[in-house]
Order: sequence, then structure tokens, then C-alpha cells
Amino acid sequence: MSKDHFETMAIHAGQAADRTTGAIMTPIYQTSTYVQDAVGKPRGYEYSRTGNPTRTALETCLAALEGGEYGLAFASGMAATDIVLRLLAPGDHVLAGNDVYGGTFRLFDKEFRRFGLTFSYIDTTDLEQVRQSLKPETRMVWLETPTNPLLNVTDISTVAGIAREHSLDSGDVGLGHPFLVVDNTFATPYLQQPLELGADIVLHSTTKYLGGHSDVVGGAVVTRHEAVYERLAFLQNAVGPVPGPLDCFLVLRGIKTLAVRMERHSSNAAAVAEFLSSHPRVQRCKYPFLQSHPQSEVARQQMKFGGGMLSFILKGGEQEARKVVESTRIFALAESLGGVESLIELPAAMTHASTSESALRVDPGLVRLSVGLEHIDDLIQDLKQALED
Repeated sequence: MSKDHFETMAIHAGQAADRTTGAIMTPIYQTSTYVQDAVGKPRGYEYSRTGNPTRTALETCLAALEGGEYGLAFASGMAATDIVLRLLAPGDHVLAGNDVYGGTFRLFDKEFRRFGLTFSYIDTTDLEQVRQSLKPETRMVWLETPTNPLLNVTDISTVAGIAREHSLDSGDVGLGHPFLVVDNTFATPYLQQPLELGADIVLHSTTKYLGGHSDVVGGAVVTRHEAVYERLAFLQNAVGPVPGPLDCFLVLRGIKTLAVRMERHSSNAAAVAEFLSSHPRVQRCKYPFLQSHPQSEVARQQMKFGGGMLSFILKGGEQEARKVVESTRIFALAESLGGVESLIELPAAMTHASTSESALRVDPGLVRLSVGLEHIDDLIQDLKQALED
């Protein structure tokens, strides 16, 4: 199996046929413990918080898809985020984008600040601002690209170079420079490969496109650094935010069709973006591959397609936006994203409500779409009737 062919790895990496029965699908090892041949002599697994064969298959597959050496699966994207932040110590500084998922901001601001971490939020698309905002105590740079919900795009490769110029004491699990963490949830490994562009850690909410069917919650972390992996694996076991075997099975099942789904998500979203950008009631539409997007050139350099997410602002503001999101018939009014069905929401009042009293506050009239796999004509007609009612 060639590592060059993503579609093949998505179906086969870590997922050999079951040796006992020949089952082509990875079994769901629904067990909490494992028989040992003698004291201290397990057959590979001891306890399912520490490791489970279904989870191992998922972690192996995730690492292969992201071009990493080590993968770890978690019970949610926020659990993965929590564990990554535990690489740091009181007094450390995190430089983050000023447009991040509301749950990420909530965890940073309401929890980790209490334990002595400090955070700065900047426009990471401004590379000079990134360079100038690094402090002697900066030990992590946190990127979302494309961002949630504004779909801003950051040049990962250049930020990686800037981070590597910022020399630090390596410490126990340090790298000699700040960890560059990229939340790759929106793009997925099919559209974007942050490790290849210089990132140290890639993070996912596998709830979204990797699972792809709105039926599972999970998270993942991938890295190439052995010391980082060993520390994260220790924390995964010590803290215990692990997914169950059925959850791992469902994400593995979703990954098998990731490539074909992302191509359809992207083509549908591009068509919706073109429609919205020319609609007289739309003030602005943000989609990475639109020519009007301020970072479209960067997006096309580091992404295969534009993805399935977009956002737009109506000329009528919040009142009109609320009317539109409550008037669609195919686009379901719901949080989350990345499933086969199309979703619509108001981030300021829903997924990003935690930022309302901060500098990261989202325009209350901003509408976010997760464009699904329905027929494109039906999706555009649905938006058209909602905008024109």
C-alpha cells in the first residue's frame, strides 16, 4: 500500500482483516480488561483506558492520514485540546488566533488561565504580528486554519518558520521552540497536511468530517515527535478522556469515505459561496477559495479544495440573519458541522456564545453554513427561498 494514495490509506491503514475470523471491518472490542498469561505478562493490552485494539486501529489510521508517526484518540475534540494544553506549565504563554472555536476560547479563558497560563489572541494571518507577539515565555502557538467561524486562512509554513526562530529551553518534552498546534478540523487531512507544512501537533474534532455522519463525538491528536507523543500518551492514560470502542469504530467507518465526501462538500460549498456572494441581500461571503477572500492565494497553496464551511453577513444585520436561519428547510438549524446533512447557525448566539464579552466577539449577524452532500440545486433553492421570503 502506497503512502502516497490517501484514499487507500483511509480504507486500510491500521485496519487489517481480523486474524481470527477474517472479518474485513475492524472488530468493536467491547471489553474493559484483558486476560494476562502471567503476572505482568499481558498479550498486548491490559485495560481499555490504557489501550484498546479498536482504538489502536483508529490511532494508526489517523497518524497515517496526517503524515505523522503517532496518533492518539480522545473522547471529544475538547478533550484533545485539554490534553495538549497540559504540555505546558504555569507561567507559559500561548499565542492564539483571534478567531477560534468558542469552546476552545472558553477552555483557555475560563479554566487554564486559572492555572497560570497566559493567552494572547491576534490576527495570525498577519505574519509580522505573529512575529512581534511572541514573548520569551511563549511555548505554544495555536492556529485554526480555516478559522471558525470567519474562515480566515493562515500561512502554516511561514508561521512554522517564525516559531522555529523563537529559541526556547527544550525542557522535558520541549522542541527548542514553541509548539505549533494546528486545529485541522475544518480542512481535514484530505485537504490540508499541517505536519508537512511544519506544524508540530495536529488536532481534530473527529465528531466533524472524520466521523462525517453526525452520530459520534470524538477527538484526535497527531504528531511526529516521540517525546511529545510519550507525554501525551501518559496524559491520555492518566487523565482518561478516551473514546469507547464503538465511537472509534464509527470514526473509522466515516474515514473510509472521507476523500469522496470532502470533494462533494467542497464543490457544493463553492457553488453556494458563489451564489451568496452575488446575492443582493448579502453584504459579504467568506469562503477560502472565493477570489474575494483576502487569503485565497494562501488557501490554494496549502489546501486541495476549499472545504465545506462558509460564513456570510446579511445587509439587514442580526434581525434578518435570525429570520433566514429559521426559514431554511434543508439546512437544519443546529450546532456542529461536517456531517452529510447541511446545517445553518448563528455563531454569536450558539457555538461562540462564550466569546460574547471578549475581543473575540462574533458579529451577531454572521451566519455559518456547514454545506452537506445534498444536491446543489436543492441547497441553493433552499437558501434562495429563505433569503427572499
